[in-house]
Amino acid sequence: MDSIPFLNRSHDEVLARRGGEAITAGRFLADVAALAARLPDCPYALNLCADRYLALVAFGAALVRGQVTLLSADRSPYRQRALAALYPGTYALADGEEAVIPAARAEASGRGEGANFAVPADAVAAVGFTSGSTGEPAAHAKPWGALVAAARAAAARFGLDDASNPATLIGTVPAQHMYGFETTMVLPLRAPVAVHSGPHFYPVEVAEAVSAAPGRRVLVTTPLQLRALLAGGVSGVSAVISATAPLSPALAASAEAALGAPGAAVPVLEIYGATEMGSIASRRTVEGEDWTLYDGVSLRAEGEDAVSALVPGLPAPVPLADLVEVSADGRFRLIGRRGDLVKRGGRRASLAGLNRVLSEIEGVQDGVFLAPEDLDANPTARLAAFVVAPGLTAAGIVAALRERVEAVFLPRPLVLVERLPRDAVGKITRRSLEALRERMPDAPPGGDGP
Repeated sequence: MDSIPFLNRSHDEVLARRGGEAITAGRFLADVAALAARLPDCPYALNLCADRYLALVAFGAALVRGQVTLLSADRSPYRQRALAALYPGTYALADGEEAVIPAARAEASGRGEGANFAVPADAVAAVGFTSGSTGEPAAHAKPWGALVAAARAAAARFGLDDASNPATLIGTVPAQHMYGFETTMVLPLRAPVAVHSGPHFYPVEVAEAVSAAPGRRVLVTTPLQLRALLAGGVSGVSAVISATAPLSPALAASAEAALGAPGAAVPVLEIYGATEMGSIASRRTVEGEDWTLYDGVSLRAEGEDAVSALVPGLPAPVPLADLVEVSADGRFRLIGRRGDLVKRGGRRASLAGLNRVLSEIEGVQDGVFLAPEDLDANPTARLAAFVVAPGLTAAGIVAALRERVEAVFLPRPLVLVERLPRDAVGKITRRSLEALRERMPDAPPGGDGP
């Protein structure tokens, strides 16, 4: 199997911005080599670095040593110990005090310029984990060749391969989440962009990074974080990339109008993908529902309603978790997730679609529907909804839903909460929703709504 260079950048190109420092590709390789020399002889490295540049140095150093990087946005002691048990010989690479398993400290201590190196295309560079929103997190190995192919395709799709007009990537998603890893860790290795090291959790931090970055500023974020950035008055952005959850056209339009320089519209682009296959398609949300596949990716029908993606670098087709309609030109439209469709009274709806309708109600800051396990079999079972909407009433929200949702899918009950138990990228596990449901009052019997 062929090998692929780790870095596809000139030594003098700016690869990262850390505080006020512009770090070149040559300096980055020196930092990688210096850290690699200090690492223990272990098969797996759990990357816990919060500083995005140090996370990238740690990833490169592990590759130099032939170690597989474990990616987990969950840094909790419980998750660290669980991964160490699943992958014997795991140690942590950390830039803070969060490690509770054997650890090495990630530092940028290189001198001069380092040498590039090559990695076999079929070598597993990282293992990503699903969010666990529908159960326990599942592991998916990522060959180096697949990561490189996805980065090349994304750079071409988003116009980030133009060396004459370089961009700075400002990510609000953890580097260890698969979406954040692909866009803010692997992409700078293959395309003429610089990644800002962060942190970028609060709107003021994003605004400071945008203000300090030269040239194009590309924001890599999520729908939930996008709402906060709009409320925080962030501006001066050149483009927005969003993923992890469906982005409503209304939110996308608001972002396009507000996040750019005065009088300049900002393209808001969505990525479609999953941990199992990485990113495979994109769209500009305000232009319609259709997704366009990345170059080199194709879809294949596998039977009734089943579709798989053929992704460069992956050894086998990957079944889509979503039901899709594929057009003659290869574009596709989402119908709903296989485990997301609910049926009631001879009708069916997608929970993702219901969540989107809920989020578009004026005054609703966040919200999610929950289907009980026995919805199909129990005639008295009903959907529930948890909503963050200061100033609104449950009855008022249900009245607004009634305008767009069939009566059998109206939530019963609808519970107002201060916040939803989302993780760093906006995901909610079914376990946490069930815990909320257990604390709800029983719904009154009869009828199709509250």
